[in-house]
Amino acid sequence: MKKLALENFLPYRLNRIGAVVSQKFKSVYGAHHDLTIPEWRVLATLGQFEEMGAKAIGQHSSMHKTKVSRAVRALEERRWLRRRESDQDRREEILSLTTAGRRAYADIVPRAVAFEKQILLALGSDATKLLASLDRLERTFEEN
Repeated sequence: MKKLALENFLPYRLNRIGAVVSQKFKSVYGAHHDLTIPEWRVLATLGQFEEMGAKAIGQHSSMHKTKVSRAVRALEERRWLRRRESDQDRREEILSLTTAGRRAYADIVPRAVAFEKQILLALGSDATKLLASLDRLERTFEEN
């Protein structure tokens, strides 16, 4: 039987590096705002798009609906997020950031950009190739 060297298996490596980067990035927003990874992703998605339903946030951020739901509830308890009924579908709520939520988002964004810049600088001239490869991978799996 052929054995798989997991540490060299591309899907495993992509998942592992994604988890490591996500955990390291948590130091950017976690220390200052005490957010979980799902809370950050909801905050960032709403910061980018202004308002959105929970289902769309899950699709955009690749999170399971239960994680989105918990994150939404936590941000709402902090008064960083508000809900309103959708005009198109009464079963759906449209979420948006409050002034406090937008302030937290605005505080984190420059730190996030600096974090990304550090990664790209560490990659040097390979950064462009990596970003192009990631684009191709995303397109490959979007087509399937």
